Formats: sequence, C-alpha cells, structure tokens
Amino acid sequence: MATTTRLAVAQAANSVGDGAFYVASALYFTRVVGLSPTQVGLALTLAWAVGAVAGVPLGHLADRFGPRRLAVALAVVTASALASFLVVRSLPAFLAAAAVYACGQSGLQAARQALLAGLVEPARRTKVRAVLQSVLNAGLAVGAGLGGVALHLDTPVAYLVVFTVDAIGYLVAAVVLRGLPEPAAVVGGPKRSGVLRDRPYALVALLNAVLLLYMPMLSLVVPLWIVERTGAPTWVVGLLFVVNTGAVVLGQVRLARGVIDLPTAVRSVRRGGVLLLASCGVFALSADAGPWPAVAVLLAGAAVQVVGEMLHGAGSWEIGFGLAPADRQGQYQGFYGTGTAVARTVGPLLLTTLVLGGGVAGWLVLGALFLAAALAMGPAVRWAQRTAAHLVPA
Repeated sequence: MATTTRLAVAQAANSVGDGAFYVASALYFTRVVGLSPTQVGLALTLAWAVGAVAGVPLGHLADRFGPRRLAVALAVVTASALASFLVVRSLPAFLAAAAVYACGQSGLQAARQALLAGLVEPARRTKVRAVLQSVLNAGLAVGAGLGGVALHLDTPVAYLVVFTVDAIGYLVAAVVLRGLPEPAAVVGGPKRSGVLRDRPYALVALLNAVLLLYMPMLSLVVPLWIVERTGAPTWVVGLLFVVNTGAVVLGQVRLARGVIDLPTAVRSVRRGGVLLLASCGVFALSADAGPWPAVAVLLAGAAVQVVGEMLHGAGSWEIGFGLAPADRQGQYQGFYGTGTAVARTVGPLLLTTLVLGGGVAGWLVLGALFLAAALAMGPAVRWAQRTAAHLVPA
C-alpha cells in the first residue's frame, strides 16, 4: 500500500468515529454521565488547554523516537481515552479522561504531520495534506450521520456504540500507521534552538491561530446567530454544515495545487483572509432578515467562508512544513498545531461576545481581524526565512 494511500486510510478510519463523537458526545456527557452543560464546557476547556501545552513535548518525542512509533502509540492512547468515557460517571474522572484524550489528539496530530513530512518529498506535502483533509471531511460527514442516528434514538446504548466505534477507529488507524516505514533521521543540519525560542515561527503560529477562529465561528457562532438574530429556520444549520463539508471534499485538493512554495503559500493565505472578511460581511447582512432571504444570505456567506477556509488551509500547511527544520518537524508541528487547540479554547467566548454582543459591528471587527492576520503572515514568513538563512553555514 502506497504511503499516501496508507495515510488516507488511517485518516478515514478514525474520522468517521470522530464525526459521530462530535455530534453525539455533548448529550452523552449530560444525559448519561450526568454532568451539567457548564461542567462539560469547563472540563473540555481545561482539557484542550492541557492538550495545547502537551503538543510541543510530544512532538519532541516524535523527533527523538520516530513519528511513526509515536503516532501508533498515541492512536492507542486516544482509543483508550475514548473507551474510558464509557465508564466515567463523575466530573474528576471525566476531566482526567478528557485531558488524556486532548493530549492524545494534539500529539497524534503533530506525529502525523511529522510522519508526512518525513515520508513525502517537500514538493508534494501540501497536495498530500489536502488529500488527507478531503478524506477527513468525508469521514466526518459520514460519522455525523451516524451520530445523528444516535441522537434520534437517544438511548444510552446508542451513545455507547458511538464511543465504541470511535475507539475502534483509532485502533484501526494505529494498525495502518504501523505498516509505514519510520522516516530516516535527519543529521548534519544547522543548529537551532527549540521551537519555543524561535520567535519568528511563534509569530507565524499565532497568526495562524487567529485565522483558525473560523472553526468556532462556523460550528458555534453562526448557529447561535441564526437562532438569535435571524428569521431563518434552524434546519439551515445542518445545511451549512453540508455545504462546508461537501466543498472541502470536492475542492480542497484543487485549490491546493497552486501552492508549491512559501511565496505561493503566503499568497493563498492572504486571499483566504480577504474571503473570510467578506464572509463576515455577508453573514452580518442576515441580521433580522426574513426566513428565506436569511437562508439565501447565510448560504452565500457559508460558500464564501469555505473557499477562504480552503485557501488558508493550503497556504498554512505549506508554511508550517516549509519553515520547520527538517530534524525537528515533530516539535515544530506540535507547536504549530496548538493553533487549533487555542482556537477551540479561546474562540467560543471571544467570538460569542464579539458577534452576539456586537451584532453587525462585531462581525465586521471579526472580519478585520481575519484580514489583519492574513496580511501580516507575509512579513512574518519572510522574517522566519531570514532568521533560518542566518543559521545556514556559508
């Protein structure tokens, strides 16, 4: 089985279960485990904060012992955490399981990225990453359907099946990843301090985290906006999810084809930021609109947003790979990947306050934030390139 195919199969194996988990887990934790929504939210926030901190040291382990070995181990750890959710019935136990799950996810993502960087030549990395993103979204869509069935049945057994399927998916992913070769160690490169001391790369990662705020925007803020500020029917939330997922499955690889180096990556991120700004403006136009006009405006906003998301993704992957030293891809990818955890941790409170509290003005401020981060990415990348160039022996 070819490297790209094996990576894609592993991605598909756990993404289906993840889709079901994302849809059904909140009700499982409240109705079966017996936690309040506030307890669930607080525990998950703390867990993802721990996961964000763990990303770098786990990435360092990938550099030291090999990304394939660590990816296999962390896939098993994540499966174990999911299995533990089946038996937890208290807040402390739930917090512990959630922290292990978040650490496993953060470290696994870093190890997978380092594994891809070690097994795929630089010119093909972004294309392969785009393929994996398309597979991920397709799996999430299928899993979301399974999760919807569990919600419809609304029984403890249905929810337990969801967690079991997700845990098995990670075990399958571990088996598939184990069949990959361990990348050869890179030696003889210029000496660089750890990622936490690489200020240009840290700035790039911060700007990327700001752009990743589109994740809670689409999953949390837009649904709440629809319910509280528009006349659109609630079923449009599901329709927007279908539009986003389908567009990524069909369009991500195509939009990533033009990203072949850091200059084209910066250009892609900049275009993505412009479209994210535009999508915020379109979403704002749905305020107080009637049912069908609101649906039309929201669909237009989602269409613009997902193109911006895909352009940002393609550029971001190339930047994350291209600026990381070859012998430290694990810890650099671990640090770069904390942007997702930061967006999930800080984004919900920040965006709900900004958009639901500020209305149309809040949308425009959010859009300006996206644009500012995208425009700043070019100078930040060039700073990182200059810093790395100074370390190359003459």
